[in-house]
Amino acid sequence: MSQTARMSQGQAPGAARSTAVPAIELRGLTKSFGSVRAVRGIDLTVHPGEIIAFLGPNGAGKTTTIDMMLGLSRPDEGSVQVYGMEPPDAVRHGLISAVMQSGGLLKDLTVEETLRLTASLFSNTRPVAEVLGRAGIADIGDRRVGKCSGGQQQRLRFAMALLPDPELLVLDEPTTGMDVTGRRDFWAAIREDAAQGRTVLFATHYLEEADAYADRIVLVSHGQVVADGTASQVKALVSGRTVRATLHDADEVALQRLPGVETVEVRGDSVLIATTDSDAVARHLLAHTSAHDLEITSRGLEDAFISLTTEGDES
Repeated sequence: MSQTARMSQGQAPGAARSTAVPAIELRGLTKSFGSVRAVRGIDLTVHPGEIIAFLGPNGAGKTTTIDMMLGLSRPDEGSVQVYGMEPPDAVRHGLISAVMQSGGLLKDLTVEETLRLTASLFSNTRPVAEVLGRAGIADIGDRRVGKCSGGQQQRLRFAMALLPDPELLVLDEPTTGMDVTGRRDFWAAIREDAAQGRTVLFATHYLEEADAYADRIVLVSHGQVVADGTASQVKALVSGRTVRATLHDADEVALQRLPGVETVEVRGDSVLIATTDSDAVARHLLAHTSAHDLEITSRGLEDAFISLTTEGDES
């Protein structure tokens, strides 16, 4: 049985969506495993209807924090509230569903049979046909789960999570295995749900998804929140720009010595220079080298992610 199904037993779904209390409130959250401090005092407030990208490198504490939100583990210190309740109470009241990256699906059942079995665990659910449509798998209801692609199985997990009509959806790598069209359709459905008041928190390695679809980005590193804001606000935390140019036989050593240059990367006939003084770099390239086709861009979310999550690694 999948994570979603196991968490949802005994729920009484259908509660009206409320904006009176935060969807998620974490205060001073800590969790250790032996000598390893996985979470080190996380504070976070998520409001109803927000779409939050919860990002960080492997080992940053994301999964541990999500487990505590879901009531799968308890913090050593601090508190977790989901719609003003302890996580186990929120689960029992049908306020939360999770779509995990993997989980035991019964391969011999069809997609529709899987949903009907899951629905039997609840006192009230959305119609199976409705969630099949919302998840974009209405046309494969009679297909055995074992014959579904990875992306289709992930959509099935999404449909299972939608059955109790939860207030909060927690998604772990939700579009893994989906093609470009599937990912676009999935996020269109998520945006529609959020517009109706559903709260979504998702973890992903696809930074372009976080940039395009999240209302807020929460970036964690070494068990702490290192950035929290819109994509534009997070990107603005990293100063400088990138200069790209076509340049044959680039002299990396000479370019690295230019004022403000942080990194130099040569890719075939192209050179990428990260710098805090793009004007000076551009003038040098045009006046003293054979560079052409110059392009100057602001730092992206990937640059911010790398910069903010690697600071202090030396210690």
